[in-house]
Amino acid sequence: MADETQETEGGKKPSMLLLIVAVLLVLVLVAGSIVGTLAFTGFFQKKESLAAEAQANESGKGAADAAAPGASAAPKLMTKASPEQARFEYRYVEFEKELLANLSGSKRFMLVKIAVMTRYDDRVVNNIKRHESAMRSAALDIMRQSAEAEVQKPEFRKLMAEKMRTEFNAVLDRLENFGGIEEVYFTSFVVQ
Repeated sequence: MADETQETEGGKKPSMLLLIVAVLLVLVLVAGSIVGTLAFTGFFQKKESLAAEAQANESGKGAADAAAPGASAAPKLMTKASPEQARFEYRYVEFEKELLANLSGSKRFMLVKIAVMTRYDDRVVNNIKRHESAMRSAALDIMRQSAEAEVQKPEFRKLMAEKMRTEFNAVLDRLENFGGIEEVYFTSFVVQ
């Protein structure tokens, strides 16, 4: 009888050892597949490239080139070659359609066509085109708040362009973490 208990206990030890080895093997395979998947998707490379961009921004590119929080890098000013001094390239983007809004407290309406100017690279131009609908909505809100008496003032167009510039930059900053619009121009302006 003593021999039977030793064989049973001896038989349990190898099966317990096999179970532990099998569990460890499964854990190694799972960990290896996770690391392999992360490496294949570029998870480790992204951290290195973001760190390199941050280091490049810290190396003295200036406030205009500093990255906004949460953004990879801010757009860069586009320069023109000029022998006497650095000049910036002006880029204009005109909204496709006119904007029509009633004046506040009046039966009159305002019809405008808008263009915006930036000196930044294609990212800002693409952001303007991508978010034109949101910017049009902000412009219409500003136009609807205008009273008939305000429209008669000589500085009205200048003040309205400044309000629109501020709102457009706020929209782009909220959606893309960078504004970049420097001027708003009216290419057509009608009040009837």
